[in-house]
Formats: sequence, C-alpha cells, structure tokens
Amino acid sequence: MGFDAVVQELAAPRSKAAGIVLAADVSQKTEKEIRFAAEKYGCEVAAAPFTMDEAKDAVGKRVGVFLILDKGLYGSIKNNI
Repeated sequence: MGFDAVVQELAAPRSKAAGIVLAADVSQKTEKEIRFAAEKYGCEVAAAPFTMDEAKDAVGKRVGVFLILDKGLYGSIKNNI
C-alpha cells in the first residue's frame, strides 16, 4: 500500500505484481507517476470507485495506491470496479 511501496515492489527483480488499484481521489501527480512506473514495468492500472477515506475505513490506513500481487484477486477486483 502506498506510492513508495508500490514503486519499490514494481522495481524488484522478482516482483509478482499483478496490478495496481488507484483510489478515485488520488492526486493527478500521483496517478501520472504510478501510470509511468506501471508502464515501465509492464503492470496494469485500474481506477477504483472508492476514495482514500473509504480505503482507510477498510484497511486502517489512508492510502490511494494499492498493489495486488495475486493475479486472481486482481482480476476479481478489476471485474467488480
């Protein structure tokens, strides 16, 4: 969770990144930088309908960038947003 952690994992030699989910209210700068990194490392990005505050209610931390490592879970998330 979070920009720095996601970019660090994407750059890891053995990254198992399946996809990235962005909260609806993530800043334009963050979205641009995440999309750039995702393209560089061949990772898909999906925009979610929830806000960072709603994410905080669900996961306990206010974040707007989520990296999903499991392909099946990412596919399920992507199909439901």
